[in-house]
Amino acid sequence: QVQFVESGGGLVQPGGSLRLSCAASTSMYYMGWYRQAPGKLRELIVRKFRGGSTFYKDAVKGRFTISTDNAKNTAALQMDNLKPEDTAVYYCNGQDFETENEYWGQGTQVTVSS
Repeated sequence: QVQFVESGGGLVQPGGSLRLSCAASTSMYYMGWYRQAPGKLRELIVRKFRGGSTFYKDAVKGRFTISTDNAKNTAALQMDNLKPEDTAVYYCNGQDFETENEYWGQGTQVTVSS
């Protein structure tokens, strides 16, 4: 059974930084993060493919940076200059390279508030 675990998150003041991490037990075709704010739909904010192509939602471009290690099947999301509107539950997401099954992390709360 594939293990897919995320960590990180917490409370930070506006302008601060947080780092999220995600680890899979098998090779992933892509890894990234969605987020869901209260009363809103879950939205894709960043995705990085195994070959290197990367997508960022406009709202996080220039502030969030994803890094991946294909050999270790891990991903990290560095979030800088956080804003109150970034407050949400963040979910790591990935697709198995061989089976194409999609996996989700358990979700982690990010709260940006003074």
